[in-house]
Amino acid sequence: MTEILSWLQEHWEEVSGTISGLAYLYFSIRQSIWTWPLGLLSSALYVYVFFVSKFYADMGLQFYYVVISIYGWYAWLHGNGKSDNHGELKVSRTSFVLWVKLFIVNLLLYVGIAYILINFTDSPVPYWDSFTTALSIVATWMLARKKFEHWLLWVVIDAVSLGLYIYKGLYATTVLFFVYTVMAVVGFIEWRKDLANNR
Repeated sequence: MTEILSWLQEHWEEVSGTISGLAYLYFSIRQSIWTWPLGLLSSALYVYVFFVSKFYADMGLQFYYVVISIYGWYAWLHGNGKSDNHGELKVSRTSFVLWVKLFIVNLLLYVGIAYILINFTDSPVPYWDSFTTALSIVATWMLARKKFEHWLLWVVIDAVSLGLYIYKGLYATTVLFFVYTVMAVVGFIEWRKDLANNR
């Protein structure tokens, strides 16, 4: 018991980030506005966790999450700014044209992040770190716009990230991302029901 308490005390940032991250996931599935303040809290804590672990792209991603959390907070409250949706953003599908744009953005982000990690950091996994970071940027924007298919991207991102965190010994975060992977499937199912009800 003493060892557990000692570990919790030494890793309080990671544990707190994990708890707030789980709450963030729960509220995003429920489409609650609490998704965004909890996302801000979790991101702030993980800036430190990923810096210490030398996951620099993931650390940079947390800064993006702070910004996108503010954007998502606003978007979920005010929707598209159209009077017919009463300020509430509804779940919608991603069009083919938007998929193409998102693919191009993801590819450019991946190449740019990989270049930086390979040439300017000591990241032990630059390609995988770049992959999850680039795709997470795209998926989080899709969440902010309530695009239904973002859950499919999260299944991939979370599963790959889980392996990376096992590799780096971030066990609390590994638990978080195992739950994330499972809950992304749950989120997909729940949002699909909501999408059907909005038709």
